[in-house]
Amino acid sequence: MARTPRNTLSADLIVRTALELMEANGTDAFSLRGVAGELGVGPMALYTYFRNKDDLYDAVRDHLMGLLPAVPSDAPWPDQVRAVCRSLRLLMLQHPCLAQLLAGRPLSGHETARVAEGLLGVLRAAGFDAETAARTHTTLFTYVLGSTSWEIQMAAERRDPEAWRRLRASMESLSAREFPSVVELAPELARTTGGDEQFDYGLDLLLAGLQVRTPS
Repeated sequence: MARTPRNTLSADLIVRTALELMEANGTDAFSLRGVAGELGVGPMALYTYFRNKDDLYDAVRDHLMGLLPAVPSDAPWPDQVRAVCRSLRLLMLQHPCLAQLLAGRPLSGHETARVAEGLLGVLRAAGFDAETAARTHTTLFTYVLGSTSWEIQMAAERRDPEAWRRLRASMESLSAREFPSVVELAPELARTTGGDEQFDYGLDLLLAGLQVRTPS
């Protein structure tokens, strides 16, 4: 592995290298030693910029969250909420390691707070009280994170022939007498494991419930 030229090591280079390794191998296999090896430097060189692995995790997550566009200011509040949720889902689909980073440390990081500030600002400007705005933010965030993580996992299984074979075999082994609805709706369940239509379906349900609570 070629060594990083003298005086060119930087926090930005470390973050971009860490992101590349996370996207190639997942966050579970990620280590500071691996990043140092990729850069051709000793592990201690990284501690000049990051205190530990969690610190670097936060920096990678902040880097990715910083790619999210600003909340559109010229749209009705439900469309602003949709834009934030859709943008976050798309970013996680493009960078699946972000879903793991958000699940592991959901409240850390400046950029995560910036995204929360944007969404909470939309809800407060729409007239929702503090508790409703906070509960709605948490509900929307966990919906996006959970549904997209599920979508990422199912897509990975589809790309793995053996995993997909095991899943199909498990579904086909179910007794129609014991699980009549699951067996009957198996094709429909398979079609609703991800995709834009399914994501928007769930998001629309949440927004429909929220609009009932819209302050008069």
